[in-house]
Parts: sequence; C-alpha cells; structure tokens
Amino acid sequence: MTGESFIDVDFCQQSKHGQVVAGDVFLSRKIKEEGRIITVLSDGLGSGVKASVLANLTATMALRYTTAFVDVRQSAKTIMDTLPVCEQRKISYSTFTIVDLDADGKTRVIEHGNPPLILLRGQTPVPIERTSLTLEAWKERVIHYSEFDTCRGDRIVFFSDGVSQSGLGRPGLPLGWGQARVIDFLQQQIRAENEISSRELARNLVAEALVNDQRAAKDDITCGCIYVRSPRRLLVITGPPFHKERDNELAELVKTFDGRKAICGGTTASIISRLLNRPATLSLAHLDPEIPPGATMEGIDLVTEGTMTLAKVAEMLERGQPSDSGRKNPAHDLISLMLQSDIVQFMVGTRINEAHQDPSVPVELDLRRNIIRKIATLLETRHLKEAQIQFI
Repeated sequence: MTGESFIDVDFCQQSKHGQVVAGDVFLSRKIKEEGRIITVLSDGLGSGVKASVLANLTATMALRYTTAFVDVRQSAKTIMDTLPVCEQRKISYSTFTIVDLDADGKTRVIEHGNPPLILLRGQTPVPIERTSLTLEAWKERVIHYSEFDTCRGDRIVFFSDGVSQSGLGRPGLPLGWGQARVIDFLQQQIRAENEISSRELARNLVAEALVNDQRAAKDDITCGCIYVRSPRRLLVITGPPFHKERDNELAELVKTFDGRKAICGGTTASIISRLLNRPATLSLAHLDPEIPPGATMEGIDLVTEGTMTLAKVAEMLERGQPSDSGRKNPAHDLISLMLQSDIVQFMVGTRINEAHQDPSVPVELDLRRNIIRKIATLLETRHLKEAQIQFI
C-alpha cells in the first residue's frame, strides 16, 4: 500500500500447444513488514518439463536474492552459474524479469532476455532509462537495470517472448506481434475500460496472443501486470456476534461500508435482513449439488450459506482452482468477488453455531474462524491481497 493506493499484481499463462507443463514461471512475494512486492517472470530454455525446471530454479533464486537486496551482478552471476548448459545450443540460461516495488512507489527492475518491460501512465507509454551490465564470466549476456518512481494509475506490464513473437510468419505478422503492437493493444484495453484490473488485462493480452497463434500456442505465453490504483474493498460478514446486543453494530457496518459486501450464513443474513428491513430471497439460479444455494438482498453483492460455502472457497483457493472455470455457484461467485478486490475485510461473529460445533470445544478450534484464517492467508500469500479479520 502507498497511502490510499494499492498494488494490484496478477498474471495469466498459456502453455505451448501440446505441452501439459508451462516452461514459463511467474512468482510473487509480498514482504509486508517492508511494504515491498517482488515479482519474477522467468522463461526456461525450450518448453515442457525441462524448461519448467530451469525457469523454476531461476525464478526462485531471483526472488530470494532480490528479497535480501543482493547485488544485481552477484545475483545474476549465481543464477547463470547454477543453470545447466544446453548441449545443443551451448547456453545455460532461462531469461528473467524482476520487479521490486516498495510502498513509496520506488521501483527496481532487472531484465535479462525477456521482451522489454512496459510502463504505462494511464494510456501513455513512459520511456525507461536502462543501464546495461555485463558479467566477467558471461560477457555475451547483457543485463538491463533500471529504477523509476510509480504513481497511482501506473501499470507495469511484462511478458515472455511467446507474447511478442505470437503469430510469427503469418500474413501481416512476418516478425510476430511485436512490442509496438502489444503497446497498442494495451492502450486499447485501457481506453475501453479505464480501471481494468491486472488480472483482466493479463488475461486479455494472453488471449489475443493465442488468437495470433490461431489458438495453438507456438510457445509458452505468459503476461504479468502490476497496477497502482485506489483500493477496491470487500466486506465479508459471517456468523452472528457473540453478544446479541451487537447485532445493531453489525447492521450499521453493512449499511455504511464503502465497497462491495458479502454475507455468508443464514443466521447472519437473517439478522441483517431484519434490522435493515431488506428481505432476503432464495436464489435458484446456478444450482450446484455441492454448494447450498445463495440468496439476493438489496444493497448486498452476494449472500451465501456459511460454513460449507466458505470451506469450499478455502479448498478452491488452496488448489489454485480458477473462479471463472465455467462453473457457477456461490463459492465461485465469492472467490470472484475476492479476487476482484484489493482489501478483503472479514467480520467474523463468534457465537457458536451448534449445527457445526460442539460448544465444549475450545475457541481456537472453532470451525468458522479457522476457515476464515485459512482464506485470509491464501489471499495474502498467493494473490497479494490485504486481508483483515475482526472478531465480534
């Protein structure tokens, strides 16, 4: 976070046609205590499992060294010395792009072998002054280092050559899509939707590159996006307050919260419905045998059943299952709301639901609270969201 700004990070990836495993790797890490977010995109030599191993090794080392502020030259040398040499091409590398962004907007970028990173301020490309570095042991390898300040509204977009070289050899694209056309496409997307998220922008870019390849990717296609924007907030309320006297406090929070709102749990929904005089209507759309149906309520973006739905959300987040896989149910809808938000605020009631929990069991083992803690951790570690939990 930078004041009232939020750093939105996401990516999209498509494996090379015929390959189950992608040879590109995208890793991110939020260092909360330092206010830093580090992202790495690595493209392994070739494709498939071997490329994936090379890219994973590179990205993991790059993330570790950058986190520890290891010198750029030393980091690059260690990475290149570690990677095995390809017998055919006699080279031993996977490419990498490293972006280290702190809470004040100061950004360090290290690039080697990938297409140049793009910085957009609104729809306008911003020139980046890069310093070229060479290593004594690897004189044929050039590393580009740059530093710049980002501000609200800026987007950083970086990708593997599966994007810039998509469509290579096709009529109109003899040399591939190219950097200039990629920038044009990004500008068109932002022009059409000024607040487009990193997730959507990355997905749209990868989808267009796949179209260039006639929907059979000729190489692994990966795009990462970083967007500095005003935070999008989501309030998730689940469980009634421990003391019934605080029901009004919960209803007032729902009434005044500035952002999207979700209620998980029939008892909780009944409290809000009664105190705000907003009837809840059962929704029979998108019925799913695994998840109880949701409901609709004026002023509420989503109303779901409680513990079973939240447990499914935690399971899907842990498995990395996408919320937009074509299947529609309240659990998918809740994940979609969470991933579209930057700050997810959980208000967790501590009154024990006897349908799910023996009142004699210690508080620490309360099912609902444990599930919420798990969801919050997954949102923060895997999706770089900010999760806040308050018990009531």
